[in-house]
Amino acid sequence: MKKQLSMVLAALMAASLVACGGASGEKKATEAESKANAESSGSEKSGLTWKIGGQGPLTGGAAVYGNAVVNGAEIAIDEINANGGINGYQIEYKKADDEHDQEKAINAYNSLKDWGMQFLVGPTTSAPAIAVGTEAEGDNMFVLSPSGSAVEVTAPKNVFRVCFSDPAQGTKSAEYIGSHNLGKKIGIIYDSSDVYSSGVHDSFVAEAPKQGLEVVADEQFTADSNKDFSTQLQKMKDSGAELVFLPFYYSEAALVLTQANTMGFKPTFFGCDGMDGILNVENFDVSLAEGLMLLTPFAADAKDDLTVNFVKNYKEKYKETPIQFAADAYDAVYAIKAAVEKAGLTPDQSVSDLGTAMEKAMTEISLDGLTGTGMKWNEAGDVDKEPKAVIIKDGAYVSAE
Repeated sequence: MKKQLSMVLAALMAASLVACGGASGEKKATEAESKANAESSGSEKSGLTWKIGGQGPLTGGAAVYGNAVVNGAEIAIDEINANGGINGYQIEYKKADDEHDQEKAINAYNSLKDWGMQFLVGPTTSAPAIAVGTEAEGDNMFVLSPSGSAVEVTAPKNVFRVCFSDPAQGTKSAEYIGSHNLGKKIGIIYDSSDVYSSGVHDSFVAEAPKQGLEVVADEQFTADSNKDFSTQLQKMKDSGAELVFLPFYYSEAALVLTQANTMGFKPTFFGCDGMDGILNVENFDVSLAEGLMLLTPFAADAKDDLTVNFVKNYKEKYKETPIQFAADAYDAVYAIKAAVEKAGLTPDQSVSDLGTAMEKAMTEISLDGLTGTGMKWNEAGDVDKEPKAVIIKDGAYVSAE
């Protein structure tokens, strides 16, 4: 009987131990599960990324600009990611083609927005930038155009730019030509159907007399008559123009230089940032661009460390020398980084909240970039930096200073 009692007690003790062991095991399992959940939650947070979109004409007549912009931005993003990202978060990057068309630009913007874009580096050219700016204003999406220079580009409060505005380019060009004694008798050919060209032209004409410049011939063309410039060039030649100002894009400029050569007309030709890309025009004899000058804040032959490293990395990745548009986009990404860090932003914030914070932070930063040192932005979205010029020698851009 005692033996039976002992066996029962032993069984009860064993059951008790098993029960205790089970409780302990369940507790350990629960703790492990909680730890896993916490790690999972932390992993999800650390997995957050910034999403920056890039937009421009990647195909078509202005593709030199658009591809330079998306490539320049990508160089900056690669560097930033390699150095820990922005506020500890990596950057994802996606680009879209707008073909230098306003309707397609809005479609490109919406595709990037659907992807989850938080900031836009673009659009590249003025007309698409104006269209997208209006669309993005409703989303309060922060937009930083590297090269949209028309006055209207920065009309929405959420849109800033890296390049000079059209009026600033026209004024600065006249100042540069006058201060460097490049010619007193000035001829002008411009595209009256294009907001960029017209805007630069108008401010140049207004500033020229203040710089002691005489506009002896002022001729225009339109998008429907941009193949034959013989009439305009003959008027330049007959007027005795020493310098011809060409405030329009590289594709038409290549035709102007080719036709001027055929006529034996060889003044100094001077353009703005729209001229950048002329050395990449298909089937263009680049020797005809020898001596061509253009106002630009970037020269690929500059010897400062930032430019040397950028040009090296760009050439290695894209097998070509970067132009100003690439440098503008590179600076745009670093400006976004500086503003995000200034405002202490994180990727889990809404696009609208990010936009509001960026509008303020952009006016509080100063950036030393490829296209200028001590660059600052005002509330209107415009940048303040000193102009420079380059000249084409032996088929390459070199500093004119």
